[in-house]
Amino acid sequence: MSSTEVKGAALCDAPARGIERVATSSQKECTLVLPSPSLTRGRLRDGDAPPRLADAWIALAGLSAVFLFEMLDTSVLNVALPTIGRELGSSTTGLQWVSGAYAVAFGGLMLLFGAVADRVGRRRVMLAGLVLLAVASLATVAVTTTEQLIAVRVLTGVAAAMTTPGSMALAFRLFDDEGLRVRALTVISTAGLVGLAVGPTVGGLVLAVAPWQVLLLADVPIAALAFVGVLVGVGRDDAAGLRRDPVDVGGALLGTATVAGLLVTPTVLVGPATASSWGWAAVALTVACGAGFVVRLRTARHPVVDLHLLARPLVSSGLAFKAASGLAVAGLSYLVTLQLQFAWGWPPALAAVGTLPQVVVLLAGGRLVGPFVQRVGLGRAAWVSAAAVVSGLAVFGALSRHGYVWVLVALVLVAAGMRVVGVVAGASVLTGLPADRTSVGAALVDTSSELAGGAAVAAAGTIVAAFVTGSITTTPWTPPRLAGFENALTVAGLGLAAVAAALVVVGMLRARAAGPAPDATTAPAPSTPLTPTAPTTQEPSRA
Repeated sequence: MSSTEVKGAALCDAPARGIERVATSSQKECTLVLPSPSLTRGRLRDGDAPPRLADAWIALAGLSAVFLFEMLDTSVLNVALPTIGRELGSSTTGLQWVSGAYAVAFGGLMLLFGAVADRVGRRRVMLAGLVLLAVASLATVAVTTTEQLIAVRVLTGVAAAMTTPGSMALAFRLFDDEGLRVRALTVISTAGLVGLAVGPTVGGLVLAVAPWQVLLLADVPIAALAFVGVLVGVGRDDAAGLRRDPVDVGGALLGTATVAGLLVTPTVLVGPATASSWGWAAVALTVACGAGFVVRLRTARHPVVDLHLLARPLVSSGLAFKAASGLAVAGLSYLVTLQLQFAWGWPPALAAVGTLPQVVVLLAGGRLVGPFVQRVGLGRAAWVSAAAVVSGLAVFGALSRHGYVWVLVALVLVAAGMRVVGVVAGASVLTGLPADRTSVGAALVDTSSELAGGAAVAAAGTIVAAFVTGSITTTPWTPPRLAGFENALTVAGLGLAAVAAALVVVGMLRARAAGPAPDATTAPAPSTPLTPTAPTTQEPSRA
């Protein structure tokens, strides 16, 4: 058994209840030695936890590359949508699903792969997902139709569902110190946010000199970097830290079907008459799957998601804040692309320059996250940052048609808010969960964000399709048609902002219910007199 080191000590009495007693050199008294925290956390690395971030730089580099892929992939694709639509002759709905198919696969399968990772091994599932990511990205070279590109995006979403939740879970479990955990999550989220910020700018500039396929092929070297970092830097999964109960595959499939139905059905309902006739059948099927999913969660012996865990205030508040942020960020990114390149006719390179303020705020605000969270507290930092993101989307919806300056204000508010909310919401959820549920916890965080983002894109695309007749990529623009398009962007922006604001309110109420975090407790002294040689602080209960 690994334990806290005591120089010049030797075992004297048999351990009782996991507490070792060691004799000092005088042999007159025994010293209390608590088990190493690594024994109680299901450590994934051999030996003690790294005392500094620098000691785990290889692992953090690989995990950061995973998160970079998730954010960069989506942001780069958004700025390329008009170019893709023109080259492939995509309809408005088809163009929407070039972006939305990824979210459906990603959000729908994350819980399943999070549960699988907690049983099979987080490292193993992540490595397999990275291989699939590289293969799917290479398949972009052969794409010639919108349908083929949507299929590639589905495969990419599956790969993201296998890799992204593990990046947060593995980073959280690399360290025992809570401060190092938050810093590790900050490093990973910074890599992702940098990708999200620079993606539109880099993508627009690349499109000026290269075909759009190059943007998606960039995932191949990122996947290779992540594979090497995780393979070399993260130790093999410890069987003691994995769950042994079976995966609820039936519940996971019902959940995936429900998610897909929620995102696809609105688009079908506003389509042509022949398509909308299938819309009500899709509504009925989605409701049936959703009801079955809830029943399954309540009755299954080992449900894919434990509803009791979701009821924990720290978990539910973090998920609400993350969902609000994900909805606002994805909605704004999609709407800004439509505004700049379709409504105003900006070329991709100029649109890329227009998003530079977001890059500046994200990069410059990195050093302010820690002091801000320390000053106002984790709970307040979460709702303040989420409210800033929602405010940015509201500003865009209400004022963007009046000039770029309002788009600039929206981008800055969203960038400032999401720089903080990603870290604090994720840390809140993982802190509120048991140690053997961190992969599912990370999957919940990403699922809430990705589903909210997918719903935002689906809702925005549906509203645009309802307001504007014909394809936005091929049909000529007339003044009445352009006015309808502007109205659609306003309705979409304000509607999404209202939903995101409601999620922020839910998060605030649940955060209040959580109360102050429990303090560390000191182990009670046993009946035999013991002289502690080191602090006996234990991990606060996660219940």
